[in-house]
Parts: sequence; C-alpha cells; structure tokens
Amino acid sequence: MLVLAFDTATPAVTAALHDGQRVLAESTTIDARRHGELLVPTIELVLGEAGAALRDVTAIVAGSGPGPYTGLRVGLMTAQALAATVGVPSYGICTLDAVAYGSGLTEPFLVATDARRKEVFWARYSDLRTRLDGPFVDRPADVPVEGLPVVGAGAQLYPDLLGDGGDAPPYPYAGALAALAAERLARGIPLDPPRPIYLRRPDAVVPGAPKRVTA
Repeated sequence: MLVLAFDTATPAVTAALHDGQRVLAESTTIDARRHGELLVPTIELVLGEAGAALRDVTAIVAGSGPGPYTGLRVGLMTAQALAATVGVPSYGICTLDAVAYGSGLTEPFLVATDARRKEVFWARYSDLRTRLDGPFVDRPADVPVEGLPVVGAGAQLYPDLLGDGGDAPPYPYAGALAALAAERLARGIPLDPPRPIYLRRPDAVVPGAPKRVTA
C-alpha cells in the first residue's frame, strides 16, 4: 500500500505519502491564495523525499471539504487527474475528519474550521475516528458546543465562543489524512469518491442579461 493524500480545503496546502504503517513524507504550506500554484510542487516534494514515483502509488486521497469553492476544487480535480493518469482509485475524505483524526482525542469533541463570512464549518465526534453529526456551516455563536472541547482553526478564530483549540492541530494536515485513509482501506471500510462537500453556494454567479438601454 502506498497512499498519496492531500488537502486544499483550508489555508493549508498539504500533502503526504503513507505506506500503510507510517507517514513516509509530509509537507505543508499555509497560504490561502496559492492552492493551484503550490499543490503539484508539494506532491512532487513528498514523492521525492520518500524516494517514490507517482506510478508507485496505489491510492490517491483528497480532502473533500467543506471548504471554499475554489481551493477545494484544486485538490479534488488534481486527485481525479492523477488517478486517471496512473490507473489507481481516488477517494475523498471529509476534511473535518482529518482534523479530528489529527487531534488524537478519544472523548467527545467538535471540530470547527474557518468558513469565512464570520462562519465556521463544524462537526461533532465521539472520538478521533467517529463523526456523529455534520458537517454544518453556522455562525460561531450558533454552534452547540455544550461544554465539549472544540479543535481546529475555527476555534482559534473565535476563542470566546468556541475555546482556543488547545494543542490540537488547527488544519487537516495530510499526514493525518493519509493515515486515516490507510487505516480505513486496511480495514475494508468503504471510502467516498472524490466529490466536494458544499454547504453553501459559491460566491461567483453567472452574470444576468444586460440591461436594456433606451434613448
């Protein structure tokens, strides 16, 4: 098994390679505006550090969001293109699941990431592997925290409402995403196809018909 995983649903452009036992290489750059520019070089970097070639990969996994429309598409389209090129399956895993897995928490908690527009994407978990509810998008004040710890960049953005995120990673680092994918594949747990999780409509809209101008 050799799983190539990456995520572009948050400001973290992150990629990793996992052999079914451990992360062989991982690289992350925090830049919310350069997903398309950074992802392929990051993938090339982790393959090179691991001494592997793309043809050696047996599965490709991308974070499927939720996240901003443009950044999210970069990762998912890249996963589909690379999988078609080398003839291996491609999968999608909820980005919040990767944050949850990376937290290492074994008791109930919430994950919250930045959804912009003064909102957060969030989901509820019973432990690092099990999502109970979500994902949703809400204003921070409307997230039903109910005394549970909240991890992720969303918590760090709104500490008065969601806590400060503790020591858990704020982003869905690809090492955690790859490890989660490898674990699910090894246990025979079906993975979703690489399709985006959209919780609201994109900002861009098709222009309407031009207004009529009369003399």
